[in-house]
Amino acid sequence: MSIDQSFADYSCELLQSAGPCVARRMFGGWGISVDGMTIAILANLGDGDTLWLKASDESRHRFEAEGCARFTYPVQGQPKSMNYYSAPAEAMESPALMLPWARLALEAALQARKPVRPKAPIKKATRGRPKPPPGRPKAA
Repeated sequence: MSIDQSFADYSCELLQSAGPCVARRMFGGWGISVDGMTIAILANLGDGDTLWLKASDESRHRFEAEGCARFTYPVQGQPKSMNYYSAPAEAMESPALMLPWARLALEAALQARKPVRPKAPIKKATRGRPKPPPGRPKAA
């Protein structure tokens, strides 16, 4: 059963304090991103449509202390999980109540972002003719 667009729109409204949210369909659910970073996903793992917020190793304990479920799904009969937790029920009521959780999700996305690798320097052109490809004789 797919998640309705209206739930995606409402979730973006709740998470607006993290920045301009974009909801896109992915893997039968939705991904919610801010500045190209995924901060939340929407999926139904059997308990109804759920907003799952990105967590980090530092913030995970806050979600667990609130009683939030970890995003866990079966793969070949074995449970696998991702670093996402269900949003606290109270936070689903308003953007103001979601504010601290939206910020935690954004911080986790920022931490998870891979550093940009510097580009390799461009080689200078050689004078004269370009070198032939390997295995070809040089032109006389």
